[in-house]
Amino acid sequence: MDRAAASADRADREARFAEVFDGHSADVLAYLLRRVDQPADAADCVAEVFLVVWRRLDEMPPPADVRPWLFGVARHVLTNDRRRSDRARNLADRLRQELVAHPPVAVREPGAPVALVRAALRSLSDDDRELLVLVGRDGLTPGEAAVSLGLTAGTVRVRLHRARRRLRAALDRLEGAAEPSPRAVPHDDQTSMELT
Repeated sequence: MDRAAASADRADREARFAEVFDGHSADVLAYLLRRVDQPADAADCVAEVFLVVWRRLDEMPPPADVRPWLFGVARHVLTNDRRRSDRARNLADRLRQELVAHPPVAVREPGAPVALVRAALRSLSDDDRELLVLVGRDGLTPGEAAVSLGLTAGTVRVRLHRARRRLRAALDRLEGAAEPSPRAVPHDDQTSMELT
């Protein structure tokens, strides 16, 4: 198909889609609004319905049958949306139960106040911070962090070494600038440090 024919075909598809959207989107929205608790959910489903319409434009029935077909697509989209919501809710419930049964272990940095470490981390680049958190808090090895970041293990080891150096320098700068009194920042070897 040459460029002119492809352009004409695209224009024809866009015109057919616009006709269906203009003629039926309000009906589809009303259909969905009657079946959801939140209007925003209906709007999301309408967008999904018309994404399906665009993908299946060549399979769309004749104009007289389009409205019921759209309602069928909307019903299917709504069913899938409810399944996704149910799965997410069930997963969140399982995660809550898991966290109650096995609370996460806090990363500890003896002698380093939490606020100071957080400030030092905030001063680093997003890449450095992400790598340090993956290894320091999430417990990934440099090889596992490499997989997570889409990098080679060697690259991650080099970046991790440099990021640790920059973190140490940031901590030294902050400790030197603040020089808090013992009363202002208590020294507690049991202080837990959240890196995020």
